[in-house]
Amino acid sequence: MSAEILPNTFEWILKSGWKGLCPRCGKGHMFDSWLKVTKTCDNCGLDYRFASPDDGPAFFSLCLVAFPLIFAVVWIQAVYEPAWWFHLFVSLPFMLIGCLLPLRPIKGWLVASQYVNRAVEAGTTKLWNKLDGREDDNVFDD
Repeated sequence: MSAEILPNTFEWILKSGWKGLCPRCGKGHMFDSWLKVTKTCDNCGLDYRFASPDDGPAFFSLCLVAFPLIFAVVWIQAVYEPAWWFHLFVSLPFMLIGCLLPLRPIKGWLVASQYVNRAVEAGTTKLWNKLDGREDDNVFDD
């Protein structure tokens, strides 16, 4: 399935990223393991060399989850002054789970967004054409 025929590309990005599905066909798997993007789609053969989410998932996880949780932990400490073990057995697990669980969907969303929006670095149009199985160089010129 290509991005041009999708009625709502944002919805497609969210769906394929959340489920870890190939952003081209929607059937193959995007990940080999928890956070490792596969080399190619096992269904349509999409080459994932274009995918470079870099530190994006960690950044968004920190901004969306860690900062609010840290605020809550500091507030709990200031207001209730719980024992040290509360933070060890409650705060720390919440922080770890809260920061690790969203990494995969966020990474999936970033990879899917890169594919659907054809995000390329300057001078990489020929590589994209090769990865997408196209011959013409003007595919990304709108």
